[in-house]
Amino acid sequence: MTTPRPTWHTALDKAARDQRLSPADGAALFACDDLPTLAAAAHAARLRRARADVATYVVDRNINYTNVCTEYCTFCAFYRPVGHAESYVLSREELFQKIQETLDLGGTGVLMQGGLHPGLKIEWYEDLLRSIKKRFTIHLHCFSSPEILNIAEVSGLTLRDTIARLRDAGLDSIPGGGAEILDDRTRSRVSRLKCSTDEWLEVHRVAHSLGMRTTATMMFGCGETLEERVHHLEVVRRLQRETGGFTAFIPWTFQRENTALGRSVRQEATAVEYLKTLAVSRLYLEEILNVQASWVTQGLKLCQVALRFGGNDVGSIMIEENVVSAAGARHRATEEELRRIIRDAGFIPRQRDTLYRTYFLN
Repeated sequence: MTTPRPTWHTALDKAARDQRLSPADGAALFACDDLPTLAAAAHAARLRRARADVATYVVDRNINYTNVCTEYCTFCAFYRPVGHAESYVLSREELFQKIQETLDLGGTGVLMQGGLHPGLKIEWYEDLLRSIKKRFTIHLHCFSSPEILNIAEVSGLTLRDTIARLRDAGLDSIPGGGAEILDDRTRSRVSRLKCSTDEWLEVHRVAHSLGMRTTATMMFGCGETLEERVHHLEVVRRLQRETGGFTAFIPWTFQRENTALGRSVRQEATAVEYLKTLAVSRLYLEEILNVQASWVTQGLKLCQVALRFGGNDVGSIMIEENVVSAAGARHRATEEELRRIIRDAGFIPRQRDTLYRTYFLN
């Protein structure tokens, strides 16, 4: 006797009872055509898992230390090949100036990422991290999985030794960049030369085993199937159950302007699709406490609505951002604007640090 396929009604009933959803349940939720009911379920789960009266934000800066990259991802408008006239590696003086500006604005951390540079070995990164920590008291949330794998490869090191050396030099935590869609069919299409799903997961698994916290991300709307989107959530959830090392899940939509992939993906994900994906993420990832709403790709108004679709954090004021803006996302926000949309959504705004500790009382 075959087991009947779940409907979104039965999946929501399981979620309301805090039962673990199956991939079939996740697919059923994506088929839900009752957006208010889905929102209510995701919001109820958010209230159970995160502080009910608060929504958080962080003051930090994205620093892209180089745009040199050998991977040529079709969704990226930021990278430049080796030797290109527009390629760069930031000098220490430029980096220090950006960090000082961040601290002057009340920032507590920097998110530093770059391309996969074939000529920068681990000694360059160790010197960079140590030089920053020598001058500044600031949290360093740096280097995506593909970057760390690239550092290990060009340096002739194991993954574990690479992450341990970066940690000992001053790396505090690792961002979830480079995930895109964690399904190798889609990865082979949009980022053929970049790491596989298993390799991305292994970077985070090793980092967690070394006592580091990381985030998980998903860039969707790049031509993947809904089943592949669910698979992404499933593999993230499995690793969280194994290690407990993810602090947050951050989904955002593919931005198509100026990208090669944009020639085949003609329409970006809609607002409804974004809200639905955020809500399903909250319901599916029951062991990840924080789900971040994106104003950078969605704008402030939709980000505010997302706080009622499972989101409990609105990310950073983004003092600087170069990657998704190169692909067409040019929204900007001040700290007071983020605090206002949080208040008007019915929550108390709280500034947090990179590790989602809310100890700022302003």
